[in-house]
Amino acid sequence: MNLGKLAEKIDKAAENSEAVPQLSLTEKFSEQDAYKIQKLSIKRRIDRGEKSVGIKMGFTSKAKMEQMGVHDMIWGKLTDKMLINQGNSINIAKYIHPRAEPEVCFLVKKKIDKELKTMEEAKEYIAGYAVAIEIIDSRYKDFKFSLEDVIADNCSSAGLVIGTWQPIEDPINNLKVTLEVDGEVVQEGNTSAILGDPWEALFNATRLSIAAGENIPFGAYIMAGAATSAVYIKPGQSIKASIETMGEVDFKVLPLN
Repeated sequence: MNLGKLAEKIDKAAENSEAVPQLSLTEKFSEQDAYKIQKLSIKRRIDRGEKSVGIKMGFTSKAKMEQMGVHDMIWGKLTDKMLINQGNSINIAKYIHPRAEPEVCFLVKKKIDKELKTMEEAKEYIAGYAVAIEIIDSRYKDFKFSLEDVIADNCSSAGLVIGTWQPIEDPINNLKVTLEVDGEVVQEGNTSAILGDPWEALFNATRLSIAAGENIPFGAYIMAGAATSAVYIKPGQSIKASIETMGEVDFKVLPLN
C-alpha cells in the first residue's frame, strides 16, 4: 500500500471537485495510516502555496461518536484557501456535495505547546471566540465513508466563515444555536451539544495536536465541532448561523448561470 498515492488520489478529488470511491473499498489501512494520508494530502496543498491556518474538530458529539463506534474525536487541518469572508458568496461548482453546520471558532493569541486543561490556562492562550459556519464536503461518492476514510479526507474540511470575535467573558455552554437558510430556521441546537461545552473541544484539540507532536501557532483558528446536524447547500441560497449572546455569521451561494 502506497500512502502517498492514496493522498494524491484524495487531494486531486478535492482539487478537481470530483468524487472518488472510498479508499477503504480497495485498501485496508489503520486510523494511524489515515492520519498519515491526511498529512501527506495537506502537504500537497501547502506545496501548491496554501497556508495552514488552524485545525478543526470532528465527532465532538457523544451521539456521533457512538454512531461511528469510536472512542475519541478526530481532527483535520484548515488552510487559507478554505476561508470565506463573512457575507461573501461561494461558487458551488468548487465543491462536490457541500453541507453547512454552525460551530464555535476559537482564536489563538499565543503558541500552544502543551495540552490545556483549565479555563485559567486557556485564557492565557486564547484571544476570543466567534460564531462560525463550517462547510464540509466529503470527497467520496454519495458522502459515504468509514472512520479511516474520513480522517484520510481531512475530516471533510472544505470551508469556513467566521463572525466577529468576542472577548472571553461569559460562559459559552448552553447557548441556543440556529442555522437559517433563506431566512428560515432549518436547524436548532445548543452549544452544549459540543462535548457539553465548546471549551472541552478546545482542550481536546490541544491534547490531540500535542500527542501528534505539533504545536498550535499564534493566530490559528480552532473549530470546535458542529452544534447541529449539517444541511445541504444549494445554488442561490443565503446561509446564516446564530448563537445566543455571541452574534451571527452568514454567506451566500451564487445562483447557477
